[in-house]
Order: sequence, then C-alpha cells, then structure tokens
Amino acid sequence: MNNESEIALQDYRQQSDAVRDRFDRLKQRPVTLEVKALNKVFNTSKGPVTALKNINFKTHKREFVCVIGPSGCGKSTLIRILAGLETPSSGEMLLNGEAVHGPCSDRGMVFQGYTLFPWLTVKRNVMFGLLQSGHGRQAAEEQALQWIELVGLAKFADVYPRQLSGGMKQRVAIARALANQPKILLMDEPFGALDPQTRQKMQSYLLDIWQNIDVTILFITHDLDEAIYLADRILVLKAHPGEVQEVIEVPVPQPRSPQQFLSAEFLATKRRLEELIHPPNEGEAFSTENLNMVRMVHVNDEVPSVF
Repeated sequence: MNNESEIALQDYRQQSDAVRDRFDRLKQRPVTLEVKALNKVFNTSKGPVTALKNINFKTHKREFVCVIGPSGCGKSTLIRILAGLETPSSGEMLLNGEAVHGPCSDRGMVFQGYTLFPWLTVKRNVMFGLLQSGHGRQAAEEQALQWIELVGLAKFADVYPRQLSGGMKQRVAIARALANQPKILLMDEPFGALDPQTRQKMQSYLLDIWQNIDVTILFITHDLDEAIYLADRILVLKAHPGEVQEVIEVPVPQPRSPQQFLSAEFLATKRRLEELIHPPNEGEAFSTENLNMVRMVHVNDEVPSVF
C-alpha cells in the first residue's frame, strides 16, 4: 500500500500506460450521445431561474459516465431532459448523430424509486415495455426471462415486488430498462435509497452487467466513492446555475474492485472531486436570497421537483 507521503504526491491526472491506452481506445469509439449548448430556465413568479447553463459533453459507445455535483447543480434536471421527460430551453441532444426529442426506447431510464408495478410479477414487469413496443407475448416472455437471469433473479420471476428486497427491486428495474435494448441507460441515483452493504453489492452487479452487454451508461450520483468506482469519466457540475466544471478521466485501472478504494489513484481522484464540489468559499458562491427563491419554487411546485 502507498504510504501517506506517496499518496500526497499523486496527481489525479497521472495515468498508467494501461489506463492511458484504454482512454485512447475509448475515444476512438463512435459517439453515442452528444449534448450541445444545453440550457434549462424555469420561469417563476419571482423571475427566471437558470437550472442548467451551456452544458456540453459527449459519451462514447459502451462508456460509463457518472455525473456528480453539489446539491442544486441540476443533475436530476439534466437526466430528465436526456430521458425526454423534461424539455430544454435551448440546445440539442444527438443520439448516434440524430437529434432526439421526447422519450424513446433508445434511452432506458432507472430512477431512485423502484417504479415497479406492484400488481405485476417480476417477469411481467420486465415484459411490460416489450409488449408496449409490439413484441408478441411469447417473444416478450422469452426475452424478459433472459434479462431476469442476467440480473440474477431467475428464481424470482413469478414473485411480486412486495416480496423482494430493495436491491432486488432495483435489479428488476434495471432488467426492465435493458429489455428494450436501449443505446444508452440513464440512471438517476438508482442506489441512493439502499443501505451501504446492499449498495456496494448493486454497484458490483451493475459493473458485471455493463461488461456483458452493449450499452452506454450515464449515471447520476452524489456519492464520490461510487462515481470513482463505476465511471470511465466523471462529469462534474457546479451549482447555481448548473455548469460543467471539469470532466475527469478516472485513473483507476479496470476491472475495478473494492480493494482499489485505498489506492493512490482512487484517493487522488476523490480529493480532486472534493475540491471541486466543496470549495473553501462555496458559501459565497450563491446568495442566500437566490437560494431561498429556489427553495420556495421547489416547495410551491412552480417547477418540477428535479433540483
């Protein structure tokens, strides 16, 4: 293990030859999602509130990107826009080079809440989207069972959500989102409601799933360790308004394991994230008056509760 002085000298931008080669190859892959000059302004009784300002980034095929930032940076607003559940004020989103508007099967979504239909079994929950998209019942059932097996729940195909633990429910939600074979999987703090032990297991499950299927993942989280453990790159937003501060190429080698949490690369990246998200003068960055206005907007439901 690196001693404290060695860790202090580690630069988060320092990459091993293997990591540098991996990023060189990743950048040569086709771009799955491109976001250009994206802005979101909510009009309120007290005037416009800018949630997102000039957001620009790209994700490549089979890349895992985490989005992180302080409270109020618009993470959930961003992912709702990407999913087609919210309309941007300006800017555009390109999926495989084509502009997209509104929800579509090419973008799967997993929320923090499990959003399962309680009156349907696990199998029928996963079948739901397939049936809606025109698959026959037999084909939908066969595909659903394949995805259920992939997430390790084959024995529970015929049980109801109320009979499952929180982690199992979220695995069903992931299977349901993947069943339509989206090009990109959008995940809005999907493990935020889980206890730490279950959360760690779900992170490992997700990495296993991602490594075995052809999908790009964009994952919203507020947990620094989770972002470093999961991501190829981390998109760091600053708050009020939400803007891209930095895009970090995670220097931790792949494949990932929990033992890397104490590595010099991991700790150096975490230190940089803390510098960006919790700067010394962060309390001065946004006036109390503006913060109270945003809170009032949220409470009065004049804009969607997505901050």
